[in-house]
Amino acid sequence: MTQTLHTLANGFRIVTEAMPGLQSASVGLWVEAGGRHETPAQNGIAHFLEHMAFKGTRRRSALRIAEEIEDVGGYINAYTSREMTAYYARVLSQDVVMALDVIADIVLNPLFRKADIETERHVILQEIGQALDTPDDIIFDWLHEVSYPDQPFGRTILGPEERVSSFRKADLEGFTAAHYGPDQMILSAAGGVDPVAIIAAAERIFGALKPVGTPTVQPARFQGGERREVKDLEQVHFALSFEGPGYRDDKVFTAQVYATAMGGGMSSRLFQKIREDRGLCYSIYAQSSAYEDTGQITIYAGTSAGEIGDLTQLTIDELKRAADDMTEAEVARSRAQLRAGLLMGLESPSSRAERNARLLSIWGRIPAVSEAVARIDAVNTAAVRAYAADLTTARSALALYGPVVQAPGIEAVRKGLAS
Repeated sequence: MTQTLHTLANGFRIVTEAMPGLQSASVGLWVEAGGRHETPAQNGIAHFLEHMAFKGTRRRSALRIAEEIEDVGGYINAYTSREMTAYYARVLSQDVVMALDVIADIVLNPLFRKADIETERHVILQEIGQALDTPDDIIFDWLHEVSYPDQPFGRTILGPEERVSSFRKADLEGFTAAHYGPDQMILSAAGGVDPVAIIAAAERIFGALKPVGTPTVQPARFQGGERREVKDLEQVHFALSFEGPGYRDDKVFTAQVYATAMGGGMSSRLFQKIREDRGLCYSIYAQSSAYEDTGQITIYAGTSAGEIGDLTQLTIDELKRAADDMTEAEVARSRAQLRAGLLMGLESPSSRAERNARLLSIWGRIPAVSEAVARIDAVNTAAVRAYAADLTTARSALALYGPVVQAPGIEAVRKGLAS
């Protein structure tokens, strides 16, 4: 694999990674503007803007945007996260520059017509309604809100209905002007790519744009707490989180190994003890997520109202036990899962392009894959046990949804972990 990094005079960053033998490529723009860059009055506008990008430009109608990509057999999409908004396409190698032109057009030249705003507002309100009807989806929004209360990082990506219902053209234009400068964008392409052609196209398309500067972002502060929503559902949905390390923290790989050992697969502790041994749930897992300045260890399960007490207690027991008897075999298996997941994922040009954009945003460079593998392999059993011990006193948050009147709360969880 050959990576090429290039920065234009206005701060626009370009990273390409040629993957020999591939006839396809992934190309996209990653904009450092997500949910955490919004004010309270703007909550949901980054996601709204992502939707509006596909509604038409001065050069292309909404239909033409789709047709240009699909006429060559390609695929175009976008997503909004708490830290970035991405617009990307997957096409054959000979169509990369064309796809970049389409992506640049929808990002730089959206029309924001009133009729389109109203149509897409309705679509997003439907999306919010769908999320509310999906318990194992909405519960993570609630968990995030209670983990980071009263701050941009904790707010939902979709935004509340009342905010989405109020956005106008001027709001979209204001957010774009503040957060869509060339110095806040990364062009990332991977697969069958020609770096020289991509850099030349980027210079032509983005080179004359004026930088807007780096916005001030409120640091994330994990505080924790509880949200309990009673609803007549078949199951209790249980989501527990602990404050974890961010990407820049040396413990981020230890956290990933720990989470994988606890609930990263069928051989994990929580799966074996709570599902296989006791049959208390169908789905249970743990995961580690990391951001620029914070992170989370999250555990999710769904169970019946009558068994949520047992599931909670068994989860507490396993969390405590890991500090004392996490084995070398479990840690080795977790390292292998993480290593394989990383390497298998990077066989995809889409994964390569996304990883490169994300790491360039965080580090200002792209650490080699071998560096990440070495850091995974360096995590030992003593480090995982120590991390498990620290987690029992870390800040925590709990979200419960369904028939949860009798479910143990966060104070019971904290007391159980501390005892």
